[in-house]
Amino acid sequence: MNKEEGKELLELARISITSNFNKKSIATDKFKEQKGVFVTIYTNNELRGCIGFIYPNTSLGLQVIQAARLAAFHDPRFPPLKKDEVFRIEISVLTKPELIKEKEAEKILANVKIGRDGLIISYGNHSGLLLPQVAVEHKMGKEKFLAAVCEKADLPANFWKSGKSDLYKFQAEIFSE
Repeated sequence: MNKEEGKELLELARISITSNFNKKSIATDKFKEQKGVFVTIYTNNELRGCIGFIYPNTSLGLQVIQAARLAAFHDPRFPPLKKDEVFRIEISVLTKPELIKEKEAEKILANVKIGRDGLIISYGNHSGLLLPQVAVEHKMGKEKFLAAVCEKADLPANFWKSGKSDLYKFQAEIFSE
């Protein structure tokens, strides 16, 4: 995607959120490709909501509309966004997750690149995802990033070393207001 398309996605997300205050529905016939996407909302440079779809179930445009409203009003970690709140939107358009087949810690570490890769861990009913920018924003090295995705999945921090989980990496194109 180019910068102009990213700007259009950001506008679509903002309209989706603001129109929700007026109980208006919104739709789009743009961005028909199917890609995973996450919408992150910040107020005062603090996380205010982040929800998305790893695997596409509809067009990118419709998923941005859905994810924006979910992040603004239904992220269980935060109260719903208020009409007078000033917020900033970031959109991450994901590549298809790729299974890291190696199970040994050294080989896993060699497979992950900070700033490029996001991570997903899955074990039984536990799963967690961290976008690529999280490691950079929090100045995490590879081991800290892997520990953080485990903790997000409510698993012990070193569970990624156990060889019992499925670990995936993905990349994201990031567009921010």
